[in-house]
Amino acid sequence: MVRFRSTKAQAEHAVSRKIALGLKRHSHQGDGRIHSVGTARGYQQALKGFAEYLQAQRLGDLGTATAAEGQQYLADRAGMVAQKTLDLDRQAIQIHLGIQLEVVMSEKETVLSTRSYTPAQVERIASAQTERNSLATQIAYTAGLRAHELLTIRPASERSASSHRQWSTERFAGRSGERYTVEGKGGLVREVLLPKTLSDRLEARRLPEPRQVTDRGVRYSQSYDIGGGKSWSQSFSAASKRELGYSTGGHGLRHIYAQERMHELQCSGMRYDEARSTVAQEVGHFDKKTTEAYLR
Repeated sequence: MVRFRSTKAQAEHAVSRKIALGLKRHSHQGDGRIHSVGTARGYQQALKGFAEYLQAQRLGDLGTATAAEGQQYLADRAGMVAQKTLDLDRQAIQIHLGIQLEVVMSEKETVLSTRSYTPAQVERIASAQTERNSLATQIAYTAGLRAHELLTIRPASERSASSHRQWSTERFAGRSGERYTVEGKGGLVREVLLPKTLSDRLEARRLPEPRQVTDRGVRYSQSYDIGGGKSWSQSFSAASKRELGYSTGGHGLRHIYAQERMHELQCSGMRYDEARSTVAQEVGHFDKKTTEAYLR
């Protein structure tokens, strides 16, 4: 790496040497490469911060960085940022240096609060949006979708769920409707369920031919004329602020989905751990700890 280039240029160069787009993350785990635009963006920002630290401490640049310097940077950051940010910094430095660093725990208190909405609040928000964004909001709430997943929804008859996962037969227990698939993080394709009334409304907006859309630097093939991605997220937040005076973001719909499904499954007699595992698969997680955060 060329010495004394800007910290931004250093980070861009470091990420460019590790990026391998087009390869599914689940089948190339641990290969020391970056497989998504979103991850590349996050790592680039993290490495820029590390480069600025090295420069300020007169330690050189990313090209000469050592494991000890990376570990010290994380220790210094522990009192300033939350755990999620600290973990991202560690992962970015690890992939840049090609080594494992010790996990550092954040010393900054993280305020834990729910991001979910009530069903009545979701209805108010949806009623304040345009038709295509309103339908997207109702789908995201009913199926627990991420913003970008709205752009990828297709009938299950046209695309199968990822075969490398073992899917529970308890998914969608107690609910009925039409099955679709969406593509989530790391290229994981999972089934989601929409009630017939919502499915009919979605099918009424089927495009004659899929169209290519770009959201946050990622290209998607969209089959329906509904909102999704960043533009839908902005529409949701704006409508939430108009109607409720605040917004916790469209991601809050995944929280309410998870909470409602946990209640449904436990009321049907399912044990807590089994219900949580089922809900994790329905929202595209296989990490119980991640799903637990949705249940607050």
